[in-house]
Amino acid sequence: MIDYALLTKLYPGLAEELEKNDDSPQVEISVEKAASGVPSLVINGLHIHSPRDPVREAQRLAENLGTDQTGPIVILGFGLGYAAEAAAAKSPGRPLIIVERRRQILKKALEIRDLGEFLSTNQIVFVVGGSGDAISGALSLFEDPLRGKIKPAIIRSRALMQLDEEYYANVEQRIRAWTRADDVNMATLRRFGKRWVRNLGRNREAIRDLPGISRLAGALGANEAADIAGIPVFLAAAGPSLDSIGPLLKEISRRCVIVAVDTSLRFLLKWGADPDFAVVVDPQYWNARHLDRSAAKRTHLIAESAVYPPVLRGFLPGKPQGEIPPFRGCFLCGSLFPLGRFIENRVDPKGDLGAGGSVATTAWDFARVLGAPSIWIAGLDLSFPELKTHFRGALFEDRAHAESGRRVPAETWGFRALRDGQPFLAPAADGGQVLTDHRLSLYASWFEHRFREYPNVHNYSLSPGGLAIAGLETAGAEQLLALPERREEINQGLETLFENISKNFNRDEAVRQRAEQYEKAHVLLLQGLEQISAEARDAARLAENSLRNYAETAADEQRRGKILKKLDGAFQAIKTSEVRDVAGFLFPPPEEQGTGAAGNGDPFRQYLEFSAKTCRALKTAAEYQLSVLKR
Repeated sequence: MIDYALLTKLYPGLAEELEKNDDSPQVEISVEKAASGVPSLVINGLHIHSPRDPVREAQRLAENLGTDQTGPIVILGFGLGYAAEAAAAKSPGRPLIIVERRRQILKKALEIRDLGEFLSTNQIVFVVGGSGDAISGALSLFEDPLRGKIKPAIIRSRALMQLDEEYYANVEQRIRAWTRADDVNMATLRRFGKRWVRNLGRNREAIRDLPGISRLAGALGANEAADIAGIPVFLAAAGPSLDSIGPLLKEISRRCVIVAVDTSLRFLLKWGADPDFAVVVDPQYWNARHLDRSAAKRTHLIAESAVYPPVLRGFLPGKPQGEIPPFRGCFLCGSLFPLGRFIENRVDPKGDLGAGGSVATTAWDFARVLGAPSIWIAGLDLSFPELKTHFRGALFEDRAHAESGRRVPAETWGFRALRDGQPFLAPAADGGQVLTDHRLSLYASWFEHRFREYPNVHNYSLSPGGLAIAGLETAGAEQLLALPERREEINQGLETLFENISKNFNRDEAVRQRAEQYEKAHVLLLQGLEQISAEARDAARLAENSLRNYAETAADEQRRGKILKKLDGAFQAIKTSEVRDVAGFLFPPPEEQGTGAAGNGDPFRQYLEFSAKTCRALKTAAEYQLSVLKR
């Protein structure tokens, strides 16, 4: 019998899950005694475990896990639990994520085997039934604060995976997407981390002087008190299918609040449809160039505080406009980076937007924050329909033509865009197939997750030839144009909203209070970084000196104790610092520090080597940010 009392105590979510109806097709389950004397599972006549020795079979599977890993172990197909138990025994302390398509099988395992000790002594997350998409959330539970995502080890029950091939294929795809996203994030941090810090250093006053998108939250929601309740949003992404919408943009703008991404802004202006909002969050110079020659006096920018500084310059008191043309105004979204968040949290929280790696993901989340009951999206192809990469006239295309030559024509740029992302064919929204790549498929996964998270927002795509995205319904332009015209209502409602925000945000008392809080946060930030830099410097010197005199140090037990106490004290001071996340932002991953274990296996030497390299890297990261903030 299943011990529901124990399950409810240890895993209440699992207990509830097992009481639900099994949504998978029922199978014929029997249990036979293996030659070794333990029970072995048979499904539809197929042996799931070894009929000779299921325990030894599981131990062989677990042997490949290694002993020096710390990430979670994913068990694909629980069966009677032998592989999970072997993994826990091989790598004690490592978390387990058990994925089992069929509640029927999990119930059987809990009925015939005593798994109380296994459940009680291990850190386990269960992903049972459903579509398997929950694996992404389960993996996220075990992200390391310092190292970020740690790639999981996987043990596969081939027999169970054959029974539900599509389900487990989806789970493995989600695992690959989750780990690839971290690879992309780490590569992006290595390439642009210092650029983000420099931009934030120059833009930090914008956090004090510009309002946040939290003040716009719910403006379009079904609220009787709102002047513009229930109005849909039209979101213009920058995919090739945007071309087909150009002639309809004026009519669309009469019916919807218009949200553009920076890449599509000029396209909308060319067709005479000034957007109400344009989202720009990328910190790079070339993304700021999307705003060139894009004067849109009705448009408010939605920006992140790490954008290229000229984007925000004209909105700050006493700053010249610079290269970016005038816009109506600017709202900041919550910073994605520790330096920006540190100041925001102490001065004026802006309101978070999701970041899925593409400005289109952030723009969709902004439309959701506005409270739009429906979001109509054009240009969200996330693929290369007809081998096109962007709409005609995009900055990328203009740049390719401007830099083309006899040896490197513009076509070469397009070919590289198609080739470099590891392209593959995937299902299209119209039922066919379309060429996409791994980067774009990551964005699609983000959208699918958000669509499930916010089921009350209705999402419609005007790009039938793009990548199929679960939760994004294909619609024709005629459906959008059948909506009532509401532009006068939109203009009046937004005008009232902006006036109220400006009056509240720019009150003398509010301005004075933010200025005081900003100065306090700035002083605290500088002092904290200086303290961490000093702690890391002294700890690195202590560890390095101990290594240089290792024979003498190792022989003196009292001296070793003092060194360990000092190093532990330094790490504790760093760990408890209010600015630890800021200091650690540019901290390189362990593999780049060369912090591998010493070959002789001496724990004390290993700890000294780790301390020396870690603290030296942390000192460098903290000092770089100090140099930026003191300019």
